[in-house]
Amino acid sequence: MRTRTFALTAVTSIACGAALLGPAALPATADVPVPDTPPDTRVGPAPGDVEDPAVSAEELLAEVRSCRQISRGKYRTDANRSKATVPVCGTTDAVFWKADMDIDCDGRKTKACNTKSDPYFQPQTAFQTSRGKPLDSARLPFVVVPAPGRIWDYRKSGLTGGSVVAVIHKGQVRYAVIGDTGPAGIIGEGSYALAEELSIDPHPTTGGAASGVTYIAFKDSRISPIESRAKAESRGEELARAFVGR
Repeated sequence: MRTRTFALTAVTSIACGAALLGPAALPATADVPVPDTPPDTRVGPAPGDVEDPAVSAEELLAEVRSCRQISRGKYRTDANRSKATVPVCGTTDAVFWKADMDIDCDGRKTKACNTKSDPYFQPQTAFQTSRGKPLDSARLPFVVVPAPGRIWDYRKSGLTGGSVVAVIHKGQVRYAVIGDTGPAGIIGEGSYALAEELSIDPHPTTGGAASGVTYIAFKDSRISPIESRAKAESRGEELARAFVGR
């Protein structure tokens, strides 16, 4: 959980350049077991499977071209933005929003996520692992949703910690879970690991994407354990196929 008080900025100083180096980023096809995360194999389409390929970004975006707004108002993308521009939209099976991506580095303290790399670091997340520990934002792709408030209450849309979310950016689709909550009036945030998956700079203070990120959260889709990347991906692909009518 975090409160953003500044917009994303470019870094030119040597000190900030060093902060960007951090630990080596995991390859997009790797999932290295860590404490509180059971050994897990990433799931994807079978090699040579041309008859039923993975759901594409274009297919998903075609289903969310128009918005049936379900939020009572709109969200800001950052605390210092005076204008609220992002509605939460609904379909029969999902809710979605189109925003930026700020970087959530909260939860388990790691070399990538700590008080030195992120001045707003908090050692907990709204939802915990199956062992009752904070999520590891450097390892687990997850989405941050606004805390329940007058604009929208995610719980009333069939969402909770562990609900599966398809996240789309520049033609890429990645499946994540809802793992944390943020300020009640701000939307558009994902974990360090999710940013890496989408080829977005994951640094918690200088990284992120200023716009162009679509989040599609599937209703009643909670997986367990929440920290299983393989389950999020397999369940996400299954839900995405149904969502686009395959």
